[in-house]
Amino acid sequence: MKLVSLFFVFSAFLIVNEPPTSDEDILPAGRFSECSPEDKQLPEGWEELTFRRIAETKYSLVEKDGRTVVKAESEESASGLITRKTIDLQEYPVMRWRWKTEQVLEDGDVYSKSGDDYPVRIYLMFDYSMRELSWWQRNQIRAARIFHGEVPTRALNYIWDTHSEKGTVVENPYTDLVKMIVIESGDENVGKWMEYEVNVLEDYRDIYGGDPPPIEGIAIMTDTDDTES
Repeated sequence: MKLVSLFFVFSAFLIVNEPPTSDEDILPAGRFSECSPEDKQLPEGWEELTFRRIAETKYSLVEKDGRTVVKAESEESASGLITRKTIDLQEYPVMRWRWKTEQVLEDGDVYSKSGDDYPVRIYLMFDYSMRELSWWQRNQIRAARIFHGEVPTRALNYIWDTHSEKGTVVENPYTDLVKMIVIESGDENVGKWMEYEVNVLEDYRDIYGGDPPPIEGIAIMTDTDDTES
């Protein structure tokens, strides 16, 4: 049985359109590098995100490469860490983060339920009313929540995939309400700290059309349950 071991670190998470000139221009969402591994306490406002009937990924704060990071260990499991923040993308449209993975998932596949696993991913969940969904979508979500627990009504998901090209945008195989953006792919950058900056507001407009409602939650996640790896 393979063990997938990942490391996360988040600095300034969301910023304004222009380069920040003061602390007021930065809205930190997860400054894990400012935590202490000895305290074993996540940044204020962060908690575990778990799903019914699925084993949990193990998250811990560790020292890595001279700083505190979140380490995720996953073995046929899926869970995440979430902060429930309300964020207006008109004011804070840009997201920055750093992550690192020790391996990719051989059987990962963005187009199938059996391959819907990723060594690292970031979920952005939106404050989107069930009333705005179709009858079929509402019933899909209700059924999913009975089985799995928390399921967003609409979300963007930035992922590190195994085979798809960077920039690929695809519906999650479990629900068309979650769109996945391949921000990193393959094993070329395995073992390296990778830093990203994306304009979430522009991505939302390109994918869904129109302006988004506020973000209501941000989650990081490592999962290997579907690929049983």
